[in-house]
Amino acid sequence: MPNVVLLGYDLEQPSFRHRMRSLIGPLEAAGWQVRLVRYPSGRYGLRTWERRAILRSADVVVLHQIKLSAIEARLFAAFSRRRVFDVDDAIYVRKPRRLGDAPDESAWRKKKFAATCRWADVVAAGNDVLAGVASPAARSICILPTSIDTAAYLPTIASAADPPTIAWIGSPENLVYLEMIRPALARLAGRHPMLRIRVICSHFPDWPEVNVERIAWSAATEAQSLATAHIGVMPLTDDAWARGKCAFKLLQYMAAALPCVASPVGANVEAVIDGFNGFHARNADEWERSLESLIRSPELRARFGANGHAHVQSRYAMRAYQARYVDLLAQLAGRDETHGEPYRDPCRGLV
Repeated sequence: MPNVVLLGYDLEQPSFRHRMRSLIGPLEAAGWQVRLVRYPSGRYGLRTWERRAILRSADVVVLHQIKLSAIEARLFAAFSRRRVFDVDDAIYVRKPRRLGDAPDESAWRKKKFAATCRWADVVAAGNDVLAGVASPAARSICILPTSIDTAAYLPTIASAADPPTIAWIGSPENLVYLEMIRPALARLAGRHPMLRIRVICSHFPDWPEVNVERIAWSAATEAQSLATAHIGVMPLTDDAWARGKCAFKLLQYMAAALPCVASPVGANVEAVIDGFNGFHARNADEWERSLESLIRSPELRARFGANGHAHVQSRYAMRAYQARYVDLLAQLAGRDETHGEPYRDPCRGLV
C-alpha cells in the first residue's frame, strides 16, 4: 500500500483544508495510506531531524506552503524518497501590513522558496503566476488550480425584490482589501438606501456610511449566506503578494451562481471573464459603474451568474483537481531511480 505524508503549518488553515484535506478521500479510495502531519514554523533543521522516521516511511511527502532553507532542504531530501512542494500563495514575499504598502520582498524568503523548489521533485502551483516564479529553480511544475466542490453550494435564491446585497467572504487579515472599494460602496449606498454589504467573516468593518451586514463565518452556513446574496466582490491591490493569490472566494461566488466584480489581478483574470460572468474593475469609478449595472439589472445578474456557475464547473471542478493530484502522486511513487529508470517528467500527460 503506497503512503503519503501531507505536511502543513496549520492543518485547519483554509488553504490546507481545500488543497490537502480534499485529497484524503480520493487517495484512500485509490489504496493510499494518508497521514497529516503538522510542521513547526520554527526550529529549522531540528524539526526535520525529529520527523526523519515519518519522512522515511512515506513514498511521497507533500510540503504545503512550507519553505526550507538550502541546508534544511538537503536534509529533508536525504530523509524522503519523493517530494512535492505545494504552493497557492506568494509565500516568497511577505504580505503588506497596510493597504498601499509594498510587500516585503526579502532575499531570505526568496532564497528559501527557490531552495524548496530546487529540492522538490515537483512544484504543484495553484496558478500561472506561482508557476512562473518557481520555474527558474523547479525541476518540474504542475499547475493545479485550487478548486471547489460546487455540490456543497446552493445556487442563488435571492429575489430581485430583496434589498440588493453585495457579498464578501474571507479571512480577517484580508478585510483590508474591502477598504479599496469603500468610497464606491458609499456612493452606491447614497443612491440605493436599501443596499447591504454582507461581510462573511469573524471580524467586520465599522462603516457608518454603508449598511454592513455581519455574518459570522461557519462552514455549515457559508453556502446559505452566499445563496441569499446578489453579487460577489473581490478587490485586490496589484502587487507581488496579491498576484499570487488563487481567487478562491470568486470560485465560491460562482459556485453559488453569483455574478462577480473583481480586480483584474493574478488568478482573478482567469476566474472572472470580463463581460461574461462578471466585470473587472481597476479603480473606484469602475467599481461603482460595474456594481451599479448589476444592482439595476436582475437579468444581467442571472446571465452572469449562470455563466459563472458553468465556468467554475468546467475550469475548477474539485473532482478533476483530485484526479490529477492522485495521478501525480502515483507517478512519483511508481518511479524507482535505483533501478536505473530514466527521469520522466511526472507532470507530463496530466490533464
